[in-house]
Amino acid sequence: MTAAPSPQAPAHAPSPAFRDAYERAMARWPVLVERIDLASEFGTTRVNVCGPAGAPPLVLLHGGGTTSAIWYAQAAVLARTRRVYAVDQIGAPGLSVHAGRPLRRPEDLYAWLHGVLDGLGLESVALLGHSYGGWLALGYAAHAAVAPPSGAPGPRRGSSPCSWRARGRVARLMLLDPTQCFAGYRPSYLLRALPLFARPGERSTRRFLAWETRGAPPAPELVRLMGLGAAEFRGAKVVTGPRPDLARLGAWAPPTLVLLAEHSRAHDLRRVAARAERTPGVRPATVPGVTHHSMPYDRAGELGRRVLDFLDAGLPDGP
Repeated sequence: MTAAPSPQAPAHAPSPAFRDAYERAMARWPVLVERIDLASEFGTTRVNVCGPAGAPPLVLLHGGGTTSAIWYAQAAVLARTRRVYAVDQIGAPGLSVHAGRPLRRPEDLYAWLHGVLDGLGLESVALLGHSYGGWLALGYAAHAAVAPPSGAPGPRRGSSPCSWRARGRVARLMLLDPTQCFAGYRPSYLLRALPLFARPGERSTRRFLAWETRGAPPAPELVRLMGLGAAEFRGAKVVTGPRPDLARLGAWAPPTLVLLAEHSRAHDLRRVAARAERTPGVRPATVPGVTHHSMPYDRAGELGRRVLDFLDAGLPDGP
């Protein structure tokens, strides 16, 4: 990635309190972590890296309102055989700093992610995304699979280079209870989430997570970090868009594993599973006993095993 920040998006530097909470949350990672800050036209992107150098790369994309610190329970499992790159999404809570090209459309997010992979020197990757991170991962894969028209020139200045340079870059996709990919949100979930926007902070975050996880929220350090992030980044624009057009993947569709949370309150599990099952190359499976927000840390051994088995052997035979 090239360091060319533009003045179009003012920088939002995390406060000392947020940085302290972030470091406390990262202290829960049971493995040695290398911290990388990549500069680009969008600003700087924080990537937390662990696992054997030279091992196959696995890029983790966290859900909305969290940071890459949320992978604390999965890190040790996945890093046994993979070089893990946990990315703080730009323009969202975390230590990535959006200070350049605006983020207005999904295509801007795809261009940012494409640049992150370039900056890390990753030509072919497996993407693991949770919730909103699953939407981003699937959208990027679909966007990157679109071929330019025959004889078309390269991308115009300022446009996304994905369609020209990333076809086949996503070797495997793993989506953990992805939102807005196969079905919409439950109205009850959105209603319960309203206090997070009306009164962002640690109290509203704790109450919401206690409800959705049925009393099994993440570690206290993560709850505090999420609460501080909700308050500090309340003005950040959440980039959304339509559900990724899976038909665009065509022959470039990577094998995709969709792991659904048995007790998810975010969406209708049966509807998500049914639509995913009808999608070529996609195999859904249900992880018992977990909820939407507890998926990155609850039953870490079982979930990590499913992910690694899929990466090593392909699509599973069933749940």
